[in-house]
Amino acid sequence: MNAQQPAGHHVPVLRERCVSLLEPAIDGTGAVVIDATLGLGGHSEAMLNRFPGLHLIGIDRDEEALALSTERLAAYQDRIDLVHAVYDEIPDVLDDLGVPAVNGVLFDLGVSSLQLDERERGFAYSFDAPLDMRMDSSEGQTAADVVNQYPLQQLRTIIRRWGEEKFAGRIAEAIAAARADEPITTTGQLVEIIRSVVPAAAARSGGHPAKRTFQALRIEVNQELEALQRAIPAAVDALMLDGRIVVMSYHSLEDQIVKSVFNSRSQSSAPKGFPVELDEHKPELKRLSRGTEAPSAAETAENPRAASAKLRAVERIRDRRVA
Repeated sequence: MNAQQPAGHHVPVLRERCVSLLEPAIDGTGAVVIDATLGLGGHSEAMLNRFPGLHLIGIDRDEEALALSTERLAAYQDRIDLVHAVYDEIPDVLDDLGVPAVNGVLFDLGVSSLQLDERERGFAYSFDAPLDMRMDSSEGQTAADVVNQYPLQQLRTIIRRWGEEKFAGRIAEAIAAARADEPITTTGQLVEIIRSVVPAAAARSGGHPAKRTFQALRIEVNQELEALQRAIPAAVDALMLDGRIVVMSYHSLEDQIVKSVFNSRSQSSAPKGFPVELDEHKPELKRLSRGTEAPSAAETAENPRAASAKLRAVERIRDRRVA
């Protein structure tokens, strides 16, 4: 994907469902919404277009994505603030902008279309590229640093934990053996190492043999789950009464974090046997759907990257100022 044609090729996942879920909270003059994973700006553009009284705060750690979305959203420049930050920095972003609370927050987690499509970023296992995987290319360790420098046991642990890969031991040992001969610097090298130890039958039934290892490395490089564990509570705390949060996740580790926060804040915190439920014990949130929502077959056909999406949404039902 190049800078001249991001909008035409980018199909935002569950765009209409996300916008309709947020609509009761953000359809009004002076409403403020955070797009915490701005990406190429598809969801943001849809919200700004539909709700003329809306102000949008877009957050992304990827400077290239920010540049492209700034261009895409130029027609709304007086109604947007686009910020280079990670989504767990929501409190700092709002403080800097002088915004005490917001009406809505949207998260579209995982790797973006831009990052997958640009070969030199090293996120994809389908073509050879430098082994990078940083969402913010300006700082931090790369995937090459991880595969070449992490001790064997640590490498095995992250592949098993973040990739949920049952062949983590074999893969980690193969990486350690290969890097002893020469550094592993490209995605192609890594894919061939993984192919050499993952049984062909497993690859036929479980998708590309490198899929889970690449997921694990991406999560480790970008510290995605640690940031998400801070970001979801921060988003809840930023929400004003009747505000809504919509989150799309793409694997079980992300969804577990989102589910845990939403469930805990949707229940009474009164001690068991407590005779009276005080205001501070009442649930903060109301879940807007049972479990997770999935994209329709039609949407998946139009946008294959939507296939694994899981959507959760909540509404604030207790004033955030009640402690």
